[in-house]
Amino acid sequence: MVASAATPLEEGVVGVSTLHVLPQLLLTSYRPETFVYTAHAARDEQKMPSLADWIEVFRASIPSFQQRAEQDPSFDSSIAKEKASAFAESYGATLGQLEANPNADVPQMGGQPISCISLCALREHCLRQQGFRDVFRDIKAEENAKALDLLPGVLRELDAIQDHSKRLELLLRGVFAGNIFDLGAATSAALFKSKGAAFEATRSSLVGRPWAVDDLDRILQQWQHKHYRKAVLFVDNAGSDVILGMLPLARELLQRGTAVVLAANSVPSINDITAPELEEAMQRAAEADPVIRRSLMEGTLTVIPSGNDLPVIDLRKVSQETVQQAGDADLIILEGMGRGIETNLYAQFSVDSLKLGMIKHREVATLLGGRLYDCVCKFDEAQH
Repeated sequence: MVASAATPLEEGVVGVSTLHVLPQLLLTSYRPETFVYTAHAARDEQKMPSLADWIEVFRASIPSFQQRAEQDPSFDSSIAKEKASAFAESYGATLGQLEANPNADVPQMGGQPISCISLCALREHCLRQQGFRDVFRDIKAEENAKALDLLPGVLRELDAIQDHSKRLELLLRGVFAGNIFDLGAATSAALFKSKGAAFEATRSSLVGRPWAVDDLDRILQQWQHKHYRKAVLFVDNAGSDVILGMLPLARELLQRGTAVVLAANSVPSINDITAPELEEAMQRAAEADPVIRRSLMEGTLTVIPSGNDLPVIDLRKVSQETVQQAGDADLIILEGMGRGIETNLYAQFSVDSLKLGMIKHREVATLLGGRLYDCVCKFDEAQH
């Protein structure tokens, strides 16, 4: 059974129409942003990223967004090019203003301080101001189709592994490999342009352990004996990320008797998959796999709109559908650099939680003591 998508959010700052708190979130210590962008005014002797470095992370993404916007079929090519240029100029100018004066009054940020969330929201505002709603729509559809073609082979490979720990490790490695398809980060966007989202090659060549955050051994040990009633999976990108990474993990949980809820964006942002797009992909996946087909029919696998309109998420601002579906969940999984690393890495829950993602910004790698394309595999037991 697939839940219907929510009404699109208002334009502007994230969460303006979704003010519901994820039930399992412990609010007393919660801050959605993992990193404080203003912690270092300038580079220090440890080469910690400064505010200027974080601003540059977002500035470096402008060419990729501009190129996608120029190809938006919603407009004639000449108009699209003009509007894409206006987006790039507007966003770049505002970033420059914030770099020069971090306390500058930027109305589009709704009074929020400079952070990963507010700079992502600002970028979406500048796109929507020019009429762009989903500039990555075509590439998402293409990558979904490619990944769905590969899905049966990936599932056969996993099903052939009898050892529970080995199968689970390969599943998690698949999540990391799929997560490299991220067109919001300049490094992975350039990598995708040169090599595409090569799932199997990426999975077999992940950086060596120990990873930047590495709880893999704990997961393999504890999940041997743990059974979860219901899991909510906040998914990230379209294509190999959700279809070859997160869907096989969801299927494993389903086979262990866990009901699974896949929470995807309500509104497009970068190449993150939306709930309607994920609904369509699940129907196609069901044609190829009896476990997915049966789970959809029985209602043990559902897709819901998370209420989110950004590649990062504030768990105090989720959709009513998420609150309703998550109420009896005893496992929360946050996947992707935006949802599980740059926000929510240290979020605490009243149930077990898992944060999974690949690091695609050097600044994040520095702060976590890792490497570019390193992995984050963080497991926390329920907090009280």
